[in-house]
Amino acid sequence: MHWRLPRAVFERQKGAKNRAAMRRLVGEGAEPGVLAYLRGEPVGWCAVAPREQYVRLERARVLRRIDGAAVWSIVCLFVAANRRRQGISVGLIDGAAEFAAARGATIVEGYPVDAGTREMPPVFAWTGTAAAFLGAGFTEAARGSPARPIMRRHFARERVAAPRGHRSPQPPR
Repeated sequence: MHWRLPRAVFERQKGAKNRAAMRRLVGEGAEPGVLAYLRGEPVGWCAVAPREQYVRLERARVLRRIDGAAVWSIVCLFVAANRRRQGISVGLIDGAAEFAAARGATIVEGYPVDAGTREMPPVFAWTGTAAAFLGAGFTEAARGSPARPIMRRHFARERVAAPRGHRSPQPPR
């Protein structure tokens, strides 16, 4: 909910109230991201939606829009601690991009951290790493600060929606 709510609201609702807000979203039929499973066990999460749904992103100076294009945004990733460094982030980012494209997105953006050659502690990499986005087929489109690239992946307009019964969730509302 960090990106979906103004800062004051997010802070006021911190903890249980934000979790309840996310549950309400899902209960209303929204599916605000994708999950990664490994042998039936959930091991990761990636938030993706049209950029307009993320009010805090729309206000972020470093991550401001680079043009007038309609984009979907990947804003948050989580991989279980015992499953990190196994390529799951790359798979999550790729899956989130494919999910968005199946729902009509022609551009999917991400806002990772780029630590260069330094090791990035997981707590600081919750928006993903530049290396993971590159691994999922994204390219750097702009850089709002030395450590915050804006990465994009483009899809053709003729993209066909996922077939019925496909395990991808429906678009967030």
